[in-house]
Amino acid sequence: MTNPQAGIGGVDSHKDTIHVAVITAIGQPVTDREFPTTEGGYRRAVAWLIEHGPLQAVGIEGTSSYGIGITTAVTAAGIRVVEVNRTRPAERRRQGKTDQLDAYRAARSVLTGEASTDPKSASIEPLRALTVARRSAVKAQQAAWRQIGALLVNAPARLRDRYRDLSEAKLVASLTNTRPEQQANPDLADTMHALRALARRHRALGQEITDLEARMAARATSTNPALLAMKGVGPVIGAQLLITAGDNPDRLRSSASFAALCGTAPIPVSSGRTDRHRLSRGGDRQANAALHHIVKVRMSYDPATRAYRDAHLAKGWTTKAVFRALKRAVAREVFQALAGHCAVPDYSDLRPARRAKNLTLTAAAHHLGVWPARVGELELGRRPNNELATRYRAWLNAA
Repeated sequence: MTNPQAGIGGVDSHKDTIHVAVITAIGQPVTDREFPTTEGGYRRAVAWLIEHGPLQAVGIEGTSSYGIGITTAVTAAGIRVVEVNRTRPAERRRQGKTDQLDAYRAARSVLTGEASTDPKSASIEPLRALTVARRSAVKAQQAAWRQIGALLVNAPARLRDRYRDLSEAKLVASLTNTRPEQQANPDLADTMHALRALARRHRALGQEITDLEARMAARATSTNPALLAMKGVGPVIGAQLLITAGDNPDRLRSSASFAALCGTAPIPVSSGRTDRHRLSRGGDRQANAALHHIVKVRMSYDPATRAYRDAHLAKGWTTKAVFRALKRAVAREVFQALAGHCAVPDYSDLRPARRAKNLTLTAAAHHLGVWPARVGELELGRRPNNELATRYRAWLNAA
């Protein structure tokens, strides 16, 4: 049980330094000190905090950025860490801002209960690193593709006509294998050389993206297999939702708080006889985009989602309103998976059952109306689909 007489620590984190402060149980400042953001600096900061203990908790700004090192060190010392938001502009204007003031504010925000959120787990950082690397690779690949199109627009008509009707994959493959040195015209040779360089860059980035997504899929699946088993959730979307949740279900108090975190909780704007809600424009916009993508996928492949859309459009709802309602429903479903309240589907029985009856993947795929590769992925658990698995098991039992 926490000692009510124990003090509280506060940390203002920066790239090169952290400022640490301690206050009493009634909010009176005790002392403060600055430390470097090195391994030795973190050890000295924790030892200094313990010297002024016992402590109820330590409030730290930026637990997932500049403060991640001191957060790890304080947690390892057995002291509770509370995530603290940055100082609000209005408070800075009223009281000023220094590292010392921010450290004391962090401690007092824990004392008053304004800050009460547990920090994100450090185990999510490798997944964040993979996501950042993939995002930059995708942007670079898109830039290379746009540059290929721009160069072809300004290329000679004969060269432009040669590649006019090719798809993206065929155009990149064709440009990758060109031989500019065989061109007699030096101007055309230089243009072809630039196009080949961009095409090879596009292809290399595509391979890089594939490799990153494979690692993301493996880590996200091992972290939360129930989340990756949801319809419309792939490795990229699953990784983003895990990053938003912080790989720590204790941070998510309810599905409503998670919806607010993702910007899908409607905000009431009722007055008098008017009773309505407006769209929330806050929260994590990357998580909001992930939920939007899930809804779009389900609109295309999930009959229940399409039936919901059609029923509400018939009632006079707009498409935007339907999307908002579906995103809120998906947020509830995602919360259940993140909180560990969903069963993980098990498909390990499918392949032995098929082989026991000497059935081929092609025969199973023909009956189910899908490609053989899709059946193989289902058997290996790489693309979960409970509906398809149910039909598959029924066919295997009857075969």
